Amino acid sequence: MPVQPPYPDLGEILALIGEAGQRLAEIEASEGAAGNISVYLGWEVDPRRRFPLEETIPLPTPVPELHDGLFLVTGSGRRLREIAHDPEANLGAVRVNPDGQTATLYTSPRRLFERLTSEFNSHLAVHADQISRTGTNFHALIHAQPLHLTYLSHIPRYQDERYLNQHILRWQPECIVQLPEGVGLVPFLLPGSPELMQATMEKLRVHRVVVWAKHGVMARSDASVKRALDRIEYAETGARYEYLNLVNGEMAQGLTPEEIRCLCEQLGIEQKVF
Repeated sequence: MPVQPPYPDLGEILALIGEAGQRLAEIEASEGAAGNISVYLGWEVDPRRRFPLEETIPLPTPVPELHDGLFLVTGSGRRLREIAHDPEANLGAVRVNPDGQTATLYTSPRRLFERLTSEFNSHLAVHADQISRTGTNFHALIHAQPLHLTYLSHIPRYQDERYLNQHILRWQPECIVQLPEGVGLVPFLLPGSPELMQATMEKLRVHRVVVWAKHGVMARSDASVKRALDRIEYAETGARYEYLNLVNGEMAQGLTPEEIRCLCEQLGIEQKVF
């Protein structure tokens, strides 16, 4: 459902991005400069008071359908944990030009990056796909590298999407409630590549969290930045339980498929995993 007026102002959105960046660092999902965040705002926003410098940049993929759309995007090499302290130094505001192939990049005099995140091609493709399919006026994407989810994706048997889901979503009732469609899985593809962009876009049509094998995750939300963050936390919590069980000789059973199906029936949740 589109965000309804009164719309949050730019300062509120920047604060939420900063809080998300801090939380990702707290759960060890954003070491160093790892991870990136982007947010689409489909209502009238003038970024120039906070981002007064302008330049024209090429877009990594044409999006003429999003002309005049505004994106807030993390800069390459920036630490997500530092966004909260100075969002203008770590983010750029990108407005798509009418040709759909270029954009105006608005930045601050305190800018600490040379270019936007190298994953902007995947971000932009997913935003465009979701906006065109749903008509939403807000969309948030987070790429992070949560420790346990990423570790499990290095183990061959967890590189099977169904196996992964049935093992990480069995540890807490909240996991299946929050991720009833499970998490998607993309095999290892080169970071920033067109292949990763395409595979991520397709998987996020079905799932709200996608694991990039041997790399990390991407999560989306059309409600808030923090909702995308929450989904990473739920998936990572399940993966942490699974890791604990592995190092403890797999002594625990977790919720059984029957218990999970009963829970979902009681709550009216249509799940696709068990």
